[in-house]
This record gives sequence, C-alpha cells and structure tokens, in this order.
Amino acid sequence: MSELINRPEYLSQLIQNIDVDLVKIVTGIRRCGKSSLLSLFHQYLLNNGVPDSNIIHMNMESLKYRNLTDYLSFYDYVSERIAKNGKTYLIFDELQAVNHWEKAIESFRIDFDVDIYITGSNAYLLSTEFSTLLSGRYVEIRMLPLSFKEFLTFYEFDTQITTEEKFQRYLQFGGMPILKEYKFNEARSNQALEGIYSTVVLRDILQRNNQSDQLTLQKIVMFLCSNIGSITSPNNIGNVLSNEGDIKGEKEKNIAGKTVNKYIDMLRSAFIFYSVGRYDVKGKQLLKTLGKNYIIDIGFRNMLLGYRDTDRGHIIENIVFLELIRRDYRVYIGKIGDTEVDFVAEKPGDKIYIQVTESMQSPETRERKLRPLRMIPDNYEKIVLSMDRNYINSYDGIKSINLIDWLLS
Repeated sequence: MSELINRPEYLSQLIQNIDVDLVKIVTGIRRCGKSSLLSLFHQYLLNNGVPDSNIIHMNMESLKYRNLTDYLSFYDYVSERIAKNGKTYLIFDELQAVNHWEKAIESFRIDFDVDIYITGSNAYLLSTEFSTLLSGRYVEIRMLPLSFKEFLTFYEFDTQITTEEKFQRYLQFGGMPILKEYKFNEARSNQALEGIYSTVVLRDILQRNNQSDQLTLQKIVMFLCSNIGSITSPNNIGNVLSNEGDIKGEKEKNIAGKTVNKYIDMLRSAFIFYSVGRYDVKGKQLLKTLGKNYIIDIGFRNMLLGYRDTDRGHIIENIVFLELIRRDYRVYIGKIGDTEVDFVAEKPGDKIYIQVTESMQSPETRERKLRPLRMIPDNYEKIVLSMDRNYINSYDGIKSINLIDWLLS
C-alpha cells in the first residue's frame, strides 16, 4: 500500500468521479501503478465510511478467478456478492482477462446500484466493440510512469545530492515505480524493466496478434528507440529494415510500410509508444504524412539500447512530451514553412509552442530553435526549454526556461 502514497493527482481524479454515473477506466502500461492506485482508492472508500460489504475488489489475473474467463460466469459471480443495501463499489483489476467483459459491466450498470472502476494494461480494453457498447458512458484516466516531480518524492536521496544529479538518474532509470526496490542498481533495474517489457510484448501484443512475428516487432522497437524525436514514416522505416533484409518487402516496398504500421499500432495499444502527428501552424491543419514516436518511459529505451549520454537531446525531448501529456495537453509536432517546432500543445483556451534543446549556448542552435518560433504569427506563449542555467530568460518575448524548473513547476 505504501508504494502509491505519492501519486495524489491520479487518486484525486478517481475521487472527483465518485458516484458519477460513468465507468471509470484506468489505463496504462503494466506495472506503472494502476493496481496500487485501486488499492489506495479502496482504502479511501473505507476511510470515508463505505462498509467493506459494499466494496467488491477483484484482480482478474489472480488464479482465484481462473474460472471466470467469460462475461456470463463473471456476471453471475459478482451479482451474488453485490450488497442488498446502499451502493456497491465494483473495482476490477486487469479486466482484459475476461472475454466480452463489457457486456457484464453494462449489465451491472443497468441491474444494480453500483459505481464501477476498472484497470487494464492494453488499449484493446477500449477497442471498438467496447466503446460502442458504453459509448459516452465511461471516463478514461491514463496513468503514466512517474514524472520527475513524483520521482523526487518517491525515492530517498542523500541530502548532498543536487537536483541536477537526481535529474541525471531520472534520465538514466526512468520512472517505473518498481525500480524503487533496486535503489539505482543498474543491472537489477534493467532486469526488472526487461521482465515488464517481455510481458507486455508476449502477453499484450503477440498473444493478441497471432500473425505477428516477434523478431520483426523487436526490430521495429529498436528502430523507434534509436530514432526518438526524429520524423519518420512507416514506409521509410519499412525501407530501412527491408534494405537490411528484415522485412520481406519483395518487389513492392509499400508492403513493408503496411506491416510497420500494423506493428506500431500494436505498440501503441500496449502503451509502449505514443505517435504524434504533425500540424501545419500557418494552415491550421493536421498533416497526414510523417510524425514522431515517443516511448512511454526512458528506462525501457536505455534498457534496450544502453544509456548513452550523447542522446540527451532526444531523451529530454521525450521527457517533455510525456510531461505535456500528463498536463492534459494534446500534442503535435509543428510545421511552419520549411522549419519545425518541437511541440504545439493545446488544451481548451490554451496553446503553447515549445522548443527543446540541451543548450542554447551556440549561436547556430539558438538561431535554429528561435527562427520557427519567430515565424509564428499568433500571440500564444512560446518557450525554449534547455538545461542552461543563465541570466537570459527571454529572446524577444520568447521565454527561455530551465528544463528542470519547468518540470517542477
């Protein structure tokens, strides 16, 4: 239970939705803390006077429920245990283990006085049949690994370690909560990440997509990890891998492109990667071609490729992307003329343009990062994030902010 004390923003999202007539669904990669969050929520209900008899809390990956593989047996089992008086809180962990679970959930809503909370480790949970059945009647809470701010409260550090050194650890180990047990031991941490990664690949991807090939999937993962923050398309990934003889592209290269696209969809569904589209800032429209892919946690990338300090630019870009998602922004890559803005981040009534770079010290970098921002005709906030700590905090109205300060703001 103590593991999740430091994740109040997710708990408060659940608390804000208590007794609202929507199914609450917590999604996210395996081991990012969803089950602990539900345990914490369970405790919150007890502390706030809900009797134990009015809470049904089941983890569907436990062998205790091995016979409840389809929605009918699941429905019957739970129905018998629903309290006769007052509202019953139904908390189901890893519900993707139950076939057609959505039919049972819809039926609980109709037949009983219940409030329903669910977690799942892959997006098939929210696939089309489910969305259709529960259309508009659920709220999704997306859980991510630890932010840098959470990372600082989650771990105990020696008092003499600077925030910069802590950030260096974050860049190296990432934010999967399980790593706390290994106290920054690199070999043990990598073993733990390897275990999570294998489970995701084997259970959430290959088991569900039996036509897929583990070797091809692995090659695509390695390619995406090596090219974080670079603009790519399925076709050009397909071409690179076909030329290496990895995907049978025969005479037609576009077969490989389709294959790559299918695999990237699988990786997105298992919450390992996010794909980000490009947005034409002047034309105000989404562009169909080319985008970027970011990994859910930098620890996985370092585990797969080895940690290299030379990649810091891409790593910090990935961290900024995840932080924008945490802050509820919709994120795009900006295109303006022949130049790029790293991120265009929007939410209702708010938009920011962000450039990310390790340092603004060199005149070339400075010019490259500022030029696209200067070309944007509107008055929304424009920011450059870097690791610099200097006295310049603005270039002609474009803010220059230290990345660590921004992450902790």
